Amino acid sequence: MPLSLLTPVFRRVRSLITHGHACRAALGVCASLLLTNCADVYYYGPAGAVSGRTVYLEGYDPGDSRYAGQPTDTNSWWRGDGVPGNPHIVISLGQQQAFFYKSGKLVGVSSLSTGDVDHPTPTGKFTISQKNQWHQSSQYGDYVDYSGNVVASNIDRNVDPQPPGTKYDGANMHYFMRFTRGIGMHAGYLPGYPASHGCVRMPVDMAQAFFRNVTVGTPVEVRY
Repeated sequence: MPLSLLTPVFRRVRSLITHGHACRAALGVCASLLLTNCADVYYYGPAGAVSGRTVYLEGYDPGDSRYAGQPTDTNSWWRGDGVPGNPHIVISLGQQQAFFYKSGKLVGVSSLSTGDVDHPTPTGKFTISQKNQWHQSSQYGDYVDYSGNVVASNIDRNVDPQPPGTKYDGANMHYFMRFTRGIGMHAGYLPGYPASHGCVRMPVDMAQAFFRNVTVGTPVEVRY
């Protein structure tokens, strides 16, 4: 490949490193970085893997041998379908878990990845204000060309300038349950520690279970 074509790619990699993005280590797991820009990642949960676009990779270093893959989730469980009662969710930032209650009875627990040190998940008492099964981020995602090829991945629209001839493709945040401003629970990658931009990531099967069993107005308490 001519050096003139590689130069913009190296500039992009340098930009990602400068802004703390984790793609700097992606050569360890994505040998074709220069061609693909690591366009695809996976949601993992006990139910299996679901392919998706870039989803909140900041704070996760896939080239680090300690994080060769998402840790096995042995903590999540669900026994709430068909159980009557008013739903209520408690999110523990310290435990990185969400507890789902129906009329005071615990019916499910989900592992989480909440906001990192630079993007903390807000604490307090909230209610579910929106449900959107196929929600996409309005701030984080990829710049793609008009054929759908990823030109720049894992971008922040507030930081990363949009290259000419591209359009924005928001990161998938499926089974989104908004509880304050731009923050909500959704299916996402769980590296084993707080790593999101403020949202509450869940294994896809747990996001589905919570999504099925909440309504707009369901109380959500976020605490340490």
